[in-house]
Amino acid sequence: MASMAFSSVLSAPLHSLAQAKLQLNSNSGCMAFLDLSNRASFGSSKSTFFRDGFARLSPNLSGFSFKSRSFATVYARAATEKTIHDFTVKDIDGKDVALNKFKGRVLLIVNVASRCGLTSSNYSELSHIYEKYKTQGFEILAFPCNQFGGQEPGSNSEIKQFACTRFKAEFPIFNKVDVNGPNTAPVYQFLKSNAGGFLGDLIKWNFEKFLVDKNGKVVERYPPTTSPFQIEKDIKKLLAA
Repeated sequence: MASMAFSSVLSAPLHSLAQAKLQLNSNSGCMAFLDLSNRASFGSSKSTFFRDGFARLSPNLSGFSFKSRSFATVYARAATEKTIHDFTVKDIDGKDVALNKFKGRVLLIVNVASRCGLTSSNYSELSHIYEKYKTQGFEILAFPCNQFGGQEPGSNSEIKQFACTRFKAEFPIFNKVDVNGPNTAPVYQFLKSNAGGFLGDLIKWNFEKFLVDKNGKVVERYPPTTSPFQIEKDIKKLLAA
């Protein structure tokens, strides 16, 4: 019955699928949800599924979900209760930093690297935006990571000297961390769980970015190819909120 219903939905004209919802195997709590309202260009190159060459979930597109209701409820509750301010991390000098010191500030969190093709443009633009908005309640939190092509091989002191000398970076730089895999830093587990991509929660490359509001909630995730200047309008909106 479920397979027949599913095939009939897929064979129907696209315009008749607006607001279509299909529930499969309700006894087990497994649900598939399809929402194609206002999404006639679902597979187009302009859709958020393919923007910048990286698949991302859109807040207006539910996609397919196969999570059980009970798991989704627990997950949503946990995400609601926790914020970025609940974490303590180590800075580039090895000192503990409680992120609750950034309460009331808009944050842009970035995994950085010193030898990446994106290094020069990102560090330059990050420094420019930080200088422009730091007095308005904006912070950039940079986390060095060596998981992508071994492009951050230096020690913490070498990373600090590179960023601060070559790019005059004044924003906080933290201890080198893993952002993927079994040793993923807890702060990155939180970021990814609150803004997972359509293809999974993995960070794709250096300079992926998370925008966090004044209450410590993740509001947007940007692929590495999105420059800091392209994010400026979103930063301004959160600062004004």
